[in-house]
Amino acid sequence: MTPADAKAPRALTVIPAVGRSSRTAPAILVLPGGGYAKTADHEAEPVAEWLASLGIHAFVLRYRVAPEQHPAPLEDAKRALLWIREGSHGLKVEASKVGVLGFSAGGHLASTLSVGVATGDPLLDTSGAIPNLSILCYPVISFVDSVHQGSVDNLVGTGAGLEVLRGMSAELNVTPATPPAFLWHTAEDQSVPVSHSLAYAGALGRAGVPVELHVFPSGVHGIGLAQGTPGADQWTTLCAAWLRRMEWTA
Repeated sequence: MTPADAKAPRALTVIPAVGRSSRTAPAILVLPGGGYAKTADHEAEPVAEWLASLGIHAFVLRYRVAPEQHPAPLEDAKRALLWIREGSHGLKVEASKVGVLGFSAGGHLASTLSVGVATGDPLLDTSGAIPNLSILCYPVISFVDSVHQGSVDNLVGTGAGLEVLRGMSAELNVTPATPPAFLWHTAEDQSVPVSHSLAYAGALGRAGVPVELHVFPSGVHGIGLAQGTPGADQWTTLCAAWLRRMEWTA
């Protein structure tokens, strides 16, 4: 897919980097969670505004959800990444620094983007549709172990076979080419167990991919920026420091 072929995705909010709108800057695509049934507002623009405050152009995608199923959300996310790199949005984006940040099911979408799960569309299944890094917040990762059944049913249906479920399990599809990742989770998450983040971090480590993982003792699922949750409320500070070490921010 050439840049000229990229079309602006639907339901995309653009929040320019603070103080960087006239200069080249990294960009991050934000994918809210919601179990592939909805996209949660508190994991959308507020997160993008935080990224913009770091000097990163932020793009919030409200991808298709149930009754739409795979590959619809992945198509939307890949199209968004291609469009961000192409630049017709008017912002100066550093094409080699386009990342993705996802919460819960949005974290699953971000991880499947990162490991190169295919949509079957050759115009979308290109290297340009793979992020340069990922930030995964209490992500759904596995469709075969300690699964979040709602996400599985909404994305691939109730009768999906093992081959399909394994193909949608990011921890089983990591390669040395998978981009670096920052992950955080809480130990008491009862909706999406911390084992999801542990599995993905372990797979990245075995593949030699840089990974940083933080597990906080307290906090329910879906806390977003985690303001007011002791421990977990540190994740944005820790992530900002990681982005600086990755040379994405000053």
